[in-house]
Amino acid sequence: MGDLALRCTGLQRYLGEGEGRVHVLKGVSFEARRGQVYAIVGPSGCGKSTLLYLLGLLDQPDGGEIEINGQRMSNTDDLARTAARGEHIGFVFQFHFLMLEFTALENVMMPMRKLGRLTVPAMEARARSLLDSVGLGAKTHRLGTQLSGGEQQRVAVARALANQPSIILADEPTGNLDVKNSALVFDLLTRLAKDNGQAVILVTHNPEIAQRCDVTRPMRDGLFV
Repeated sequence: MGDLALRCTGLQRYLGEGEGRVHVLKGVSFEARRGQVYAIVGPSGCGKSTLLYLLGLLDQPDGGEIEINGQRMSNTDDLARTAARGEHIGFVFQFHFLMLEFTALENVMMPMRKLGRLTVPAMEARARSLLDSVGLGAKTHRLGTQLSGGEQQRVAVARALANQPSIILADEPTGNLDVKNSALVFDLLTRLAKDNGQAVILVTHNPEIAQRCDVTRPMRDGLFV
């Protein structure tokens, strides 16, 4: 088992106001190790995506703790959370959120530009090698609009890996792809993450994909069951 990349304990989250206030997460605890792929499964509305947003520091819990690489992240300010997100976390969503008016290469370079650690030639070289690794080496200069859905999602995988994060969070990453592309994107994501010693946490409705993960955690009504 690899090192612990992420741990959360007793996460609580309420959404809505007044009488419409819903207790979405009811004390969720979870840990993820490097080199392992975790599936979080369960019916719609059970809290899977809410949990993923908290783990990705996109949202604050109402109670409980989140640690990333041993660093406590709950109750830190927005600046610290944004910095930690850029450094430690890669995201792949169902809708790839590419900047379609930019090329594949530019999309993969964006997180690197934000982190600002590498020179531009080094960023370009890394982006090219990532696009090679997802089978798009020949399409680096294609605009997002000139790529198929499966190709766009592969660019999103390359982009998620850009800053060598220790954690990849994926929300239904194959949700709007056909069977062949689903398998391809899943294989790429898991193979590259294992090669790089990254923890992958994915939310999925797809039982075949969940079965192929190292650990499956079923969720119901705001708790793991």
